[in-house]
Amino acid sequence: MEQERVFGIASVVCALALNACSPGAPAGVNHDALDAAVSHAIGDPASCLLIAKRGGQVVYRYNSATACDRAFAACDAPGVRKVAALLKDTLVDARPRTLSCNTAADASRGVGWASGPIAGTTLTYAAMMEGERAFPGRMIADRLAGAFQSAKLAKPTS
Repeated sequence: MEQERVFGIASVVCALALNACSPGAPAGVNHDALDAAVSHAIGDPASCLLIAKRGGQVVYRYNSATACDRAFAACDAPGVRKVAALLKDTLVDARPRTLSCNTAADASRGVGWASGPIAGTTLTYAAMMEGERAFPGRMIADRLAGAFQSAKLAKPTS
C-alpha cells in the first residue's frame, strides 16, 4: 500500500517536471488561445506543431514530446523524418513546405507535413499530422495560417 502511494506521488512529480520543461508560447501570445486555435485547426492525437525563433529555440509545442518525436515518410525524399528535422531545414532556408504521402501500403493512412515562416514575425513553424484522416500538407498550412491569426500570433495578410 505504501509503495503504491509513493509510486503515485512519483508519477505526479514526473508529469509536472515534464510539463514544466515543455515550451510555453511565443512572447506576447496567450498560450491557451494558441492551443485552442491550433487544436481547432489540426488537433489530433497524432499531430504536432513546433514554433521556433530564428536561432532555433523552440518556443511552442502543440502535443506531447512523444507525439512530436515520431518519424514518418519524408514524402519528398527516401526515408523518414521527424517534425524537428523539418523545422531545422525550414529555419535554414525559410522555404515553405507542404508535403503529403501515404504511410500504409494500402493507402489507408497518410502523413501531411507543413512548414514555413509565420507572417509578420521572426518565427518559423513545422507541423505534422499522420493517420487515417490526416490532412494534406497544403491544408495543414492553410488551417494553421488562420489559427496563427486567430491567436494573434501572425499579422493579417491582405
